[in-house]
Amino acid sequence: MKLIIIVMLAGIVASLCHALSSMSSGPESSKRMAKALTVRIALSVALFAFLFVGQHFGWIDPVGNPVAMR
Repeated sequence: MKLIIIVMLAGIVASLCHALSSMSSGPESSKRMAKALTVRIALSVALFAFLFVGQHFGWIDPVGNPVAMR
């Protein structure tokens, strides 16, 4: 569970870095930047939904206590 969250967060940061490098390249790479930001938003929404689903089914404990396998 933690690994999935960490990988998704790393993907969000990588996409944001890619958009930054595309933005600094100049106006000719605006489509690359828009695509990278779209990917970042999609990953952020997916992570948000995953956290809600994980908390609903008991995979994630919002208080931080370890959850016993059911």
